[in-house]
This record gives sequence, structure tokens and C-alpha cells, in this order.
Amino acid sequence: MIKRLLYLIFLLSLWLGGIALQTVVGGAAVTLFVVYIIAPLVFHYSPSLQRHIVFLNFLNVPNVDYNSPEREGLPGTRNFYLQTERNVNVGVWHILPESLVSSAPEKGSSDFEDWYVKSMSDHRPVILYLHGNTSSRATAHRIELYSVLRKMDYHVVAFDYRGYADSSPVQPNETGVVHDAKVVYRYVRERCGSSPLFVWGHSLGTGVSAHAVGDLCLEGENPTALVLESPFNNIKDEVKFHPLSSIFRKMPKFDWLFLKPLASSGIDFRTEEHIAHVAAPVLILHAEDDLVVPFTLGKKLYDTAQRVRSQTAPPVKFIDFAAKFGYAHKYICRAPELPDIIRDFFCKAVEMKN
Repeated sequence: MIKRLLYLIFLLSLWLGGIALQTVVGGAAVTLFVVYIIAPLVFHYSPSLQRHIVFLNFLNVPNVDYNSPEREGLPGTRNFYLQTERNVNVGVWHILPESLVSSAPEKGSSDFEDWYVKSMSDHRPVILYLHGNTSSRATAHRIELYSVLRKMDYHVVAFDYRGYADSSPVQPNETGVVHDAKVVYRYVRERCGSSPLFVWGHSLGTGVSAHAVGDLCLEGENPTALVLESPFNNIKDEVKFHPLSSIFRKMPKFDWLFLKPLASSGIDFRTEEHIAHVAAPVLILHAEDDLVVPFTLGKKLYDTAQRVRSQTAPPVKFIDFAAKFGYAHKYICRAPELPDIIRDFFCKAVEMKN
């Protein structure tokens, strides 16, 4: 009797095990089908999804009062808004050089805005900062960089493109964010007088800044110089070699599924072509341990720039940071030598412009 009972239990366990195995195999098959068939096809045929994934503007810093930048560790900062086109406004911070912070009028005083505007023409360098994807001008690593630059006694103007933070909730594309950048640039240019004006782009912001500055130079509105921090050569290579693409990269039709639709969706960012039109000195900064924008893409951009720019164009300089320092994608601002690098580059750029 006991043997018969044990035998029945054995048969029952085999049956239940078979059901469990079928469930696991079936679940795995469904997962693979969704990940490798459904998701790539949805991406390919959805321009809106492509823009959301490239710009990541829906990822934001919570609980930021953009009207109170001092709460983010930035005293001596004015928050304001610029209209870049009909129904589009962008949020902007003007961060004073360290030596001017104690002289700034109190927020709400009658001369507050005029004083800040006039301060931009005090001959100190002005940096227009164009951030990368995700979050806003209030992100911690961006504030770290502003702090480095303000300690060098530079003005910093940082803004959020359309669709980001407190700017108008319009889905961004390349044309739109480049337009925003050019409008903010012209606003600063008109107010900074003879002060040197530098454009600084980081990550996706290097694609925006190179495109915007290339256009501005073609129109005779050259900045003093352009800084590209952690740049890519073109958005297709960036998407292809981004860590999140690694599970899809060896798929048949990868280029057709993920890369081909980008340009038609308003996401082109061909920095390697736009840099040919930048009639100003260019500084490229890249960390060897950058996994978000691989170091090889920054080097490829530099090599291409050497070929496509005319022999009479101002120089392009490439500075690399060894992997052992751990600066990765966001923290080149922590390099102790960065202020000297920037100061030397900016001084030479000013000499060339004069």
C-alpha cells in the first residue's frame, strides 16, 4: 500500500513538473517575442516613442522650485523665461560669477532684473550651457559644473529646452531644441556686449550646440569658442553603441529597426557634419570610462573634424581623462586640472577673436 502511494506521488510530481516546465518555457518564449519582435517594431513605427527615448525629458528632478535656485545651492542666480517661438517658453538661470554674488540686489527689488542683465556686459566671460538628455538645469552634476565655472569668475547661463522641466510642455525634436538654443544665444549675445561668449554642450547637448553654433557661424554670429563635453559623432552611432542597445545590436535588421527611422522623426544630430561650419575654436573633453557616450565616439568626432574643417579654420583640441579617475560620463567637472584647461583654452580663443 505504501509503495503504491509513493508511486502515485511520483507520477503526480512528474505531471506537475511538466506543467511548471511548460509554463516557464511558454513565459520565456512570450518574453523573447515581446523583447525582440514587438518592442523593436513599436520603436520603428513610433516617432513619438523614438523622441521620448532619445530626449528622456520625462525623467525630471522632483520638488525643484526653479524660481528659487538658491535652494539648489546657487545663490546669486536669476530665474527667468524666454519665448523662443509662439506658445514655447524656456526656463533660464543666469548664475553670477563668484565675485559678484555679494553685490547682487535682493530678489524682488526694483533693479533686480536690470542689474543682472547689465552685469553680463562687465567683460567677464559668459558661458551658455546646453545640457544633455534627462532631467533639467537643476540636476546635481550640472550644478557641480556651474559651481566650478562661477569660481573661475564666469557668468553661466543655463536653460531647459522645450519639453524639459518648467519650459513649455512641447515634445522636443532636433529642430525645436536647436531653435531654442539659438534664441537663448542671441538673447545673451545682445546683452553681453564685448564680453567673451562661449557655448558649452554636454552629451546630447553637444549635438544641439554643434548644430546651433554651426548655423550661427554660417549666419556670421560666431561665439568666441565651443566646448563639447562627452560628445558623439552622430546620433546613429550613439544609439548603436549605447549600453541599452547591446541586447539588440546583433539582431538582423538592427539598423533598419532602430537607426533608419531617427532622421525622419526629427532626430538627426550629425555633429561630424555641423562641426565643419563652426568658425570658432573647439575643445573636446572626454573620459575614457564613459559608458553612456563611448570614448571612441568622441575620438571619432575629433578625427573627423580634423579632416572636414578647412585649413584656415580655428583649431580643434581634444583632452582625454584616464579611466582610473572615474569621471565617466558626468563628472569631468571634478578633474582638478579642468579650470586650468578651460582658462588656457578660453584665453587663446579670445586672442584669436581679437
